[in-house]
Amino acid sequence: MRIHPLLALARQVGNPVIEGDVATFIWQGPTPPSLMDDFHNWDDAPQKMKRIGKELWSYSIHLPEDAYLEYAFLDVQTGERLDDPLNLNCVDNGVDNYNHFFYMPKGKPTPLINTKRRRPRGTVTRSEVLTRDYAVGPKRTVYLYQPPVDGRVPLVVVYDGPDYLRRGKLNVIVDNLIAEGRIRPFAMALVENGGQARTLEYSCAEATLGFVKECVIPLAKENLPLLSSRDEPYGVIGASLGGLMALYTGMRLPKLFGKVLSQSGAFGTPEYHFALVDLIRYAPRPDIDIWMDSGCFEWLLEPNRKMYSLLKKKEYEVTYREFSGGHNYTAWRNDISHGLKMLFGKK
Repeated sequence: MRIHPLLALARQVGNPVIEGDVATFIWQGPTPPSLMDDFHNWDDAPQKMKRIGKELWSYSIHLPEDAYLEYAFLDVQTGERLDDPLNLNCVDNGVDNYNHFFYMPKGKPTPLINTKRRRPRGTVTRSEVLTRDYAVGPKRTVYLYQPPVDGRVPLVVVYDGPDYLRRGKLNVIVDNLIAEGRIRPFAMALVENGGQARTLEYSCAEATLGFVKECVIPLAKENLPLLSSRDEPYGVIGASLGGLMALYTGMRLPKLFGKVLSQSGAFGTPEYHFALVDLIRYAPRPDIDIWMDSGCFEWLLEPNRKMYSLLKKKEYEVTYREFSGGHNYTAWRNDISHGLKMLFGKK
């Protein structure tokens, strides 16, 4: 029996079959699944596959040559996810599922996530800090990163810290950038989020600022050799709602956090905007440096563009970058070095 050439190619090189700027997904079976992916905002717009042969289906999409894309097949009848037997590359999507993924020909993982022999590494230790009623629960986990250098260094607070460690490999990226002389060394306090309370805690919450200032910063000062924020501004990092909270933190505590790195910040909805917007519009402009990025395939692209435009209009020191990816830690991991070099590059 003659095999369809696209199926034969998919069995050889994997799903999807990439030809130029076109990625073609293949499915073999009596009925086609729906295709959900970054580009179409997942279950907001599942894509229908078309018949190209007996029990053979396909869907094609044009993508940037450096794109990274995550996707999943969905059973139309049951709504359950289906494994793609033609693509063994899977990644934890952070919401109790795994997505398949692929890179277009000029896309690739950042080499900064690779540990290198004989290269100094920082140390990561796990601590718990009392929340003192500033956050949900009596205690909260904070991971402390000490860079592989002598002497005192500034601090960077990271929202969703365990995710940035496990899925973003942030400590490895920082190790490599320090070793290559591309950034000044800094320590990190990588803060666990509030789980089901994450949305409340990261939606421009004053209590979260209190938790960081009164609980996290003292823990870091007690366990890490830190400079004073008066000697060198501290930094704050976050993604999605954490990116919103990172910028809000810089706006509300500018004498402490003078450097903000926001990835795919959740800056608003069509129905309303957060208090952060009014702070930028009407409050005196604080002396902070801001880095923002956003994926070209995500629903937060337009809110990030609008936020960047507003910040520029109000004469903030802000840099903005778009990458060919969606709303996930792999994309943020691959792009974050640009922000780190801009904010913490050697003078």
